[in-house]
Amino acid sequence: MSKELMQKNIAKAQREIDEKKEIIKNGKMRQHYHFMPQTGWMNDPNGLIYYKGKYHFFFQCNPYYGFWDYMHWGHGVSDDMLHWEYLPLALAPSESYDDHIRGGCFSGSAIEHEGKLFLMYTGTTKEAQGFVQTQCIACSEDGIHFEKYEGNPVLTAPKGIAPEHFRDPKVWKHEDTFYMVCGGSCGQKGQALLYRSKDMFHWSFFNVMAESRGEWGYMWECTDFYPMGERYVLTFSPMGAGEHTAMYLVGDFDYETGKFHSWINGEIDWGFDYYAPQSFQAPDGRRIMVGWANEWEWMPLWKDWGPAYQEGWCGSFNFPLEVRMREDGTLQFLPIAELETLRENPRREDSFLVTETEKELAAGDGVSFELKMKIDLEHTDADRLELVLRGGEGKKTVCLFDFRKAEMSVDRNESDGWSRGVSRSVMYLKGKSELDVHILSDQSSLEIFTNQYQNNHSNNIFAGNEQNQLKIRTYGGTALIREYESYGLKDCFRRGENSHVNDKEDERNG
Repeated sequence: MSKELMQKNIAKAQREIDEKKEIIKNGKMRQHYHFMPQTGWMNDPNGLIYYKGKYHFFFQCNPYYGFWDYMHWGHGVSDDMLHWEYLPLALAPSESYDDHIRGGCFSGSAIEHEGKLFLMYTGTTKEAQGFVQTQCIACSEDGIHFEKYEGNPVLTAPKGIAPEHFRDPKVWKHEDTFYMVCGGSCGQKGQALLYRSKDMFHWSFFNVMAESRGEWGYMWECTDFYPMGERYVLTFSPMGAGEHTAMYLVGDFDYETGKFHSWINGEIDWGFDYYAPQSFQAPDGRRIMVGWANEWEWMPLWKDWGPAYQEGWCGSFNFPLEVRMREDGTLQFLPIAELETLRENPRREDSFLVTETEKELAAGDGVSFELKMKIDLEHTDADRLELVLRGGEGKKTVCLFDFRKAEMSVDRNESDGWSRGVSRSVMYLKGKSELDVHILSDQSSLEIFTNQYQNNHSNNIFAGNEQNQLKIRTYGGTALIREYESYGLKDCFRRGENSHVNDKEDERNG
């Protein structure tokens, strides 16, 4: 293995980033407060960890242009998960097991061990029989510069598992043993495969932790596993499962048998653009989860990824969420509290009545904003409540709460001349006196949270600044809104007050 070759490939990619980043950062579709790449394509979050006093986010990327191809690992650090310093690329394809134009260094995770930062990732290459995926390790003394382990790959696909569907290791330590869960496909059914090791370099198969019966796809990508209180949570993104893009299971786990028994399942997000979530534990004990704000199966053609690729980049992360467990074992997914530090220009109303006459609302500049309100169900007799978001220039995104059907939908067919589709979910309203609504709008995304953060819709909306209208109305009656509050949200990437981020980055890159 050549250490010099990976560093050469990283240096080549960094030159590409440095040459383009100043132009790309001013793209019209660039986000204001969502993590995104400086240049090129980005998909899965990788290696999320708090290490040596910083939040580290690694990410799948192709730094050369705004399409998926030839995977590297990008890297950023932050004090608050809002303002980011971009570090040099952590991994680049360089070895026989991870160097192919349609492969590379695929997704994985990070763990601290003996003061060092270890990355475990999937190496993907093409052999005579087709694509092959194996599990590999890289290590860093400083959390910035990484070297691949000379004994890579440390794991190959076990018998019965398709070698092209064996990826995305998530590693953790319990007592004196390392464990790793990895996604796989067997007999066209998705699986979570469990391994264990005493030294993190020599692994043995332990058990099939959990598997699909056929209802959740033929392959489980980006598996994640962690405890919450006395229970355990398994998350994954299933391929071939239709509208299901990010699932969670809650149940019991036995370290003696390596078997996970679940009795609760749920959707993390019902929108078109939430995939591959990964989580980590913050220093204050919170379980933080981050997803990729896109999804494979709804996007069959390159042009359908949205117009950002025309600006030389594509992809961002969904806003970080705190995972909480309710008494009944179901999960909630709340925007992290750090969001409040971005708020400006607050507006509040204690209550107001919504009728069939359209009413304009105010929230920041109508582009980058936060909105919270509660629908008083006891004093609402309307059939439906409609929110028009990012309206203007003959375009709009429509969020509809249908109280008669107990259904929520987000229609983006008229959003931007680019996006399409309607995402739908069931609203559980029986016995409830109010319905909470929380909306995060950014330059090219809308994230809508309802039902105590258990019914969430994340969708990309590629709307210009002229689309800044926000309106509300009802159909078939009236609705009472309580505790309305809205805020503008500061730009974490472009405004002068944050220019020190780029200064630090330039200093580090020399």
